[in-house]
Amino acid sequence: MVTLFGSMRAHAEGRAQVEVEARNFKELLDRLVEQYPGMKPQIDRGVSVAIDGLVYKDAWFAPIKPESEVVLLPYMQGG
Repeated sequence: MVTLFGSMRAHAEGRAQVEVEARNFKELLDRLVEQYPGMKPQIDRGVSVAIDGLVYKDAWFAPIKPESEVVLLPYMQGG
């Protein structure tokens, strides 16, 4: 189960959580685009993922276990 944060929900029919099976961050993004093609522009702009409380930005092969808590969020901008 993946929790979608912020504007990511709009690309998944307003859902706060979606069911996705993936072994790593890259596979997660690929599967999300397959299930929700409208997410592709946001993913291309950049997203981060929190896996079991650790936030990753470009760690494509960060492992995701079946029991992992996964939260996907758009990059935060500002300064």
